[in-house]
Amino acid sequence: MTILIEQPALELQVEGNNVHAEETNELVLEGGFPLPKDGYMAPEINSFGHSFREYDAESERQKGVEEFYRLQHINQTYDFVKRMREEYGKLDKAEMGIWECCELLNELVDESDPDLDEPQIQHLLQSAETIRKDYPNEDWLHLTALIHDLGKILALPSFGELPQWAVVGDTFPLGCAFDESNVHHKYFKDNPDYKCPAYSTKNGIYTEGCGLDNIVMSWGHDDYMYMVAKANGTTLPSAGLFIIRYHSFYPLHKEGAYTHFMNEEDVENLKWLKIFNKYDLYSKSKVLVDVEKVKPYYVSLIEKYFPAKVRW
Repeated sequence: MTILIEQPALELQVEGNNVHAEETNELVLEGGFPLPKDGYMAPEINSFGHSFREYDAESERQKGVEEFYRLQHINQTYDFVKRMREEYGKLDKAEMGIWECCELLNELVDESDPDLDEPQIQHLLQSAETIRKDYPNEDWLHLTALIHDLGKILALPSFGELPQWAVVGDTFPLGCAFDESNVHHKYFKDNPDYKCPAYSTKNGIYTEGCGLDNIVMSWGHDDYMYMVAKANGTTLPSAGLFIIRYHSFYPLHKEGAYTHFMNEEDVENLKWLKIFNKYDLYSKSKVLVDVEKVKPYYVSLIEKYFPAKVRW
């Protein structure tokens, strides 16, 4: 089933081409996307008192985050990702409902996140509830926010207990040169792919405009949850699946890198990802959501867009 959704009117620049937004009286946030009047305004500092995504601040948390990225950049190779996609594409680790999976994330704190150290279910609900206030009619976007990080269960023992560098953190393409916009880029020099001639050019093994679907991305929760959703027949629109798969692809949607691989569908879906990212990033807070209070609403959305039991 394909759901058609109206694309937001934005201005987006991709490799020198502008997609112009329609005139609007709505507030316009950083990145050029509209926000409903009197809607969510991003805070200036995170829960640790620093700017969001500040990777160079001196703190014990930041030191741990940098070590995380050192390990990630060394170990995420093209061959590694191929093995992971083959192994986890079998979807033979568990069978459970979406909400059951949400509850499992009470056990996990993301070591790559410089902005929050709360259990992941709180981040999911903070994102979803903030979007819900500003986009009340886009229920697919509420659900996408709820489930976008569910792939982090890869770090749990029953799902292989992968090291966090193979689960979380910013994502990036393999099979081509590592763009300098990647956070802590210096550590890529120790990645085996760094010296491979086939992977050392801007395009690498790909062609311009081939579409992001044809790019091998670093392995983690994004790609895994995308595989799970698609294989289980979700009726979320393509924009929802795009958000799930690329929400950690900050070199693309924050820095504008790798846009030469995008096709027309990617350009359209990126508009929704830019909307989502504001809520994903800046809704992180020490103010916790009452899980039981909001649970009935999200369970109803799960029933609308997913089967009762999902293969993981």
